[in-house]
Amino acid sequence: MDTCLPFLRPIATSALLLAVLAMAPPARADESPTPLEDNRRITEGYIQIAYELGGLLDPALQPGGSSSVRPNWFVFAPHASRTGGEGMLAAAIARRMIDTARGEPSLSVRHALDRAGITGGMRLTVEHLAQELVVQGLPIDAAASLASLTTAMNWEALADPRTFATTTSRFASLYWSAPAVLPLDKAESVVLTLERTLHEGNLAIFTDIGGSARLYLGWRRGLTGEVTPERVLTEFSLQDAVPAQARLAYEYGVAHANDTPRPYLLAALFPGMHWKSLLVAAFALYEEARRAPGPAARDALIAMGNNYVAWREQHDMAQPVFTPAVPHADEVSRAALLQALTPMLTTDFGTLEWNYADYAYSQPDRDGSVLTSPPTEYSWAVFWDRWTGILHAFEQAYGAPSALWVMPEPIVDPTAPMSSQPAWSPSGQT
Repeated sequence: MDTCLPFLRPIATSALLLAVLAMAPPARADESPTPLEDNRRITEGYIQIAYELGGLLDPALQPGGSSSVRPNWFVFAPHASRTGGEGMLAAAIARRMIDTARGEPSLSVRHALDRAGITGGMRLTVEHLAQELVVQGLPIDAAASLASLTTAMNWEALADPRTFATTTSRFASLYWSAPAVLPLDKAESVVLTLERTLHEGNLAIFTDIGGSARLYLGWRRGLTGEVTPERVLTEFSLQDAVPAQARLAYEYGVAHANDTPRPYLLAALFPGMHWKSLLVAAFALYEEARRAPGPAARDALIAMGNNYVAWREQHDMAQPVFTPAVPHADEVSRAALLQALTPMLTTDFGTLEWNYADYAYSQPDRDGSVLTSPPTEYSWAVFWDRWTGILHAFEQAYGAPSALWVMPEPIVDPTAPMSSQPAWSPSGQT
């Protein structure tokens, strides 16, 4: 599932949009797309791919409709992209809070949150977190802006006092580690790190996996005659994919799609395999699923293809974004920031909610100590913590396939003119 960070709560988006509008600066003079504008186009692009590919697996599916067939990876992707956009929206609120404070410092945490327009069910939790950050030495506006990053997240996870205490400590450590000198600059460094991480991951994954799907669907539309997995393996290619590797992965997927657990340790299964070969194999598996003799066989093959695409997404695209080889000089540690956010990660797959806290509580306690909450023992920046959590989300969603076809509304950047936000064009190329 695309994301870079599938964690935010769509229920809070209206309040967030109103908050940004209330604090919005004048229209931008430049024409370069904002992170939210990019996110809108990406979410729309994923929705188009989801319906075209979904229609191959379920011929009865119509644009805007629903299906009971197991969702392919691209049905998950619009929801994850949308929730990543909500993270960028929360970052926009935090940055506007910081800009406002530069002109007029807040008199209290409540004052800072009031003029940011932060209301609703999350208000008490955000206020409590901000006040605790003040106790740990952060200035009022810095504390309020950092606490506001949780506005669209699973703030209910902070009801566990152990999670709350650890999260407060981690946010404070991020602030003190920021490379800036002035308090508001230090807070902005943390906010900028989140915005960049979400934006870069969103772009990288869509450019690679979304672009590959568009190339595949375009290739498929140009064919005459029956489309078979064999034709995919012999006639379709992606740059850097190795046909022999794609065939090996496809044949393994067909043979082991019904294994329990479904194969997921892909680096051990296919040492040295190029990532693009896995994508070709996934498209071949989706074609095999389309021709399967029954729903059970079809769904197993779709899930196997999903694992191949998700591995490529997380192992090869998201991981370098989360743990860059050369950190930005004006950022805090991306890994440390993601660890602080992990207990509150959540996403709504249409009408189905998944959150990391519930996943962590369902697993064996890692350190065996009652003094630490299980969600704080994981980190979204660690590949295996993220990978096993995503597989858990997949399995939960497979039990309610039609839920995912309640597609999200792409977020519109409230600070940008509509003329700078063109609708997604399916004819574009990567």
